[in-house]
Amino acid sequence: MTLAETLGVGPGVTSVIGSGGKTSLLAALARELPGTVVLTTTTHILPFEGVPLVTSADPGAIAEALAASRVVCVGSQVEKNGKLVTPELGIDALASLADHVLVEADGARRLPLKAHAAWEPVIPACSGRTVIVFGASGIGRPVRDVVHRPEIFCELAGCAPDDAATPKLVARAAGAEALADVALVNQVDVAPDAARDLAVLLDLPAYVGSVRAGAITLP
Repeated sequence: MTLAETLGVGPGVTSVIGSGGKTSLLAALARELPGTVVLTTTTHILPFEGVPLVTSADPGAIAEALAASRVVCVGSQVEKNGKLVTPELGIDALASLADHVLVEADGARRLPLKAHAAWEPVIPACSGRTVIVFGASGIGRPVRDVVHRPEIFCELAGCAPDDAATPKLVARAAGAEALADVALVNQVDVAPDAARDLAVLLDLPAYVGSVRAGAITLP
């Protein structure tokens, strides 16, 4: 089965949240999904390498780009750091132009694990599927070093910043947030035992794997 089939990603809007491989997962899904695909964000995202970028809010410009290239990235460009922010054309409108809209719906500052502030994640109301990603490389290391928003994580998990981010603590924090429909514990090639331990403890359907290798399985 493909990544999309395993994670239950179908036509319409899919949101990807969490840390430790969101952007890689979005790119992999875009490559394998059939039909046209819009890659976008409700927060911030860097343009995808090799994918045409559309910063116009004109639906005609986006439709034209999709006709020329099956996969396009859409957003409003921020020149200061090269990142894109939420496109001016709403996610609903993008969904009317493409078979699939893949949304990066939060950020993690390149850390493998994260907890969410009250305003996060920014999941569009029209999203039909939410996938949460965890980076196994952060498991077993001090919370303060590997978790974005460690203070919130500690409140949710009942731990201290110097404690190790064990599978039990990560699962406890994720269960308290209850933000997604399905989970992917990525980076299984880095920490296979920790990845499987976390996936088993999560209280939602969970898979382990390596997005870069293009393979995920049940734990």
